Amino acid sequence: MTIRVVLADDQVLVRAGFRVLLDTEDGFEVCGEASDGEEAVALAREHKPDVVVMDVRMPGVDGLEATRRIAEDPELADVKVLVLTTFDVDSYVYDALRGGASGFLLKDTDPVELLRALRVVAAGEALLAPTVTRRLISEFVGRPENRRIDPAAIQQITDREREVLALVAGGLTNDEIAGELFISTATARTHVSRIMTKLAARDRAQLVVLAYESGLVKPGAAS
Repeated sequence: MTIRVVLADDQVLVRAGFRVLLDTEDGFEVCGEASDGEEAVALAREHKPDVVVMDVRMPGVDGLEATRRIAEDPELADVKVLVLTTFDVDSYVYDALRGGASGFLLKDTDPVELLRALRVVAAGEALLAPTVTRRLISEFVGRPENRRIDPAAIQQITDREREVLALVAGGLTNDEIAGELFISTATARTHVSRIMTKLAARDRAQLVVLAYESGLVKPGAAS
């Protein structure tokens, strides 16, 4: 399977570097390049890529707003966004995930790790740079003023689904959740899918945010 990618960054050299990396790696195809968020959204609608690699700071429509527009478009439900930035700033991570991004990496990430991240996000998994994950949770999601989900919303999911959601928030994959709860991977996948439907979450990354915003998982309880 070929992973189709749109590159969105206002720096030509950065886009060129990413394109060279992807063009020389089997299983990837760059189907468009954007210099700002407006172009990124337009290319996402035109090409329906598997992943948009989105810079945060761009002129005009920035990467965070472009991410929100993609996430809110029903026709782009299968398009994932991987946010890449030079800025290791927690609010960017938080806003990107809340806006619908499936992952977050810094631009100085090793090329091999970037390729892995694209594969992970394209497969529907959530991905966060380890260096920012714990701080994100502790500094932002844990603050009451940042909680935008009604804790009562969690009441609509079953006790087993709450267990699964807590494990998703801890970064576990479906296979790991299955092992933890002594269930099959298929059952774990079904639980995650049902939770996403009930909580209207775009993907696993948003489930992580919801788990903390609802108070189901406390900062420090998972990393």
